[in-house]
Amino acid sequence: MSSDRALARPEGREGRAASPPARAATSPRGTSPHGAAPPPAPTTDELLQLLTPDGVRRAEPTLDPWVADVDDERLLDLYEDMVVARRFDIEAVALQRQGELGLWPPLLGQEAAQIGSARALRPDDFAFTSYRENGVAYCRGASPTDLVRVWRGTALSGWDPRSIGMATPQVMIGAQTLHATGYALGCRIDGVDSAAVAYFGDGATSKGDVHEAMVFAASFRAPVVFFCQNNQWAISEPVGLQTRRPIADRAFGYGIPSLRVDGNDVLAVTAATRIALDRARRGDGPTFVEAVTYRRGPHTTSDDPTRYVDPEVQASWEQRDPLTRVERLLGASGALTEDRAGAIKANAERFAHEMREGCLALPVPAPTSVFDHVLVEPSAALARQRSEYAAYLAMFDDGEPR
Repeated sequence: MSSDRALARPEGREGRAASPPARAATSPRGTSPHGAAPPPAPTTDELLQLLTPDGVRRAEPTLDPWVADVDDERLLDLYEDMVVARRFDIEAVALQRQGELGLWPPLLGQEAAQIGSARALRPDDFAFTSYRENGVAYCRGASPTDLVRVWRGTALSGWDPRSIGMATPQVMIGAQTLHATGYALGCRIDGVDSAAVAYFGDGATSKGDVHEAMVFAASFRAPVVFFCQNNQWAISEPVGLQTRRPIADRAFGYGIPSLRVDGNDVLAVTAATRIALDRARRGDGPTFVEAVTYRRGPHTTSDDPTRYVDPEVQASWEQRDPLTRVERLLGASGALTEDRAGAIKANAERFAHEMREGCLALPVPAPTSVFDHVLVEPSAALARQRSEYAAYLAMFDDGEPR
């Protein structure tokens, strides 16, 4: 992809070249509500990319200056993050299948999009995510046990948002974009150069909240990055059902520059996020990043993707695996030695083990604890509800409230 399609540049120049019409692509199986085949998904050919699926480092003038500091050692760190994220994600799926978690939203295939963007953030930035960004939470400092508290049903939030700079994951699709925009505006009013990033999927761009957030952010030049992980599926509906154009093109209508990158390329994602954050910190407002990736697992563990995913499409995306391409590059340079690979694997296994042990050791909370953090200051109405609920529970425990 030529650099003139990038809308945010290191030197501060901005421009918008007319996007070429989307070329036809193989459409995944599935039908529209009216029974017709969905339109083809926008092509993935026109993407900013630094690392090919074969592990070849290619030049990209728009992105190269922004990852000039990422040498082999830093790339090894990013690779280790992705290995750990994939390993604990697999462990969490296993815990759910064994009845230890009520639900889990897998991130398999999206490691580069999450790790590359999260590692570009500063500690004083704030992330607002959906439920799938456990790789982001890991990068922000969430512990292995923190990642499973909510999914085991023992807490309303897995971590203290202030302590790691990441809000409680939002289950209401797209709502976090409004939260991020409001927070970003607060940063601007406070006169700090911190930024907010809102993570959401391709399906969320059909929600009004996302568009309202972009209108507000553009109008008030809020320092927020809209980071869309286009993983090709909104639960079981293909992205081609809702758009015939790349999702990044929508931002232009709001006066927001956009970047469309290979979401399986951790280097490209890092560069794009740094560009967007730099623009936010300079007071130039929001940027929209579309990271084109693929959700290789189910939407959540309650989903059966074999009912709607074309096996050939799935196989083609497996050839673009975000971990494999880094392994090939580092293997060719000699940076990924056998000893280093073994240490990385051991670290990933250790994290997964701690997740399992922490999950199984979580105490069962008292039923009435659900009222503990509803309000900052107690109210008579809340106290009455707690009392009534305790009385109801007492009927099932020989007269003793639980």
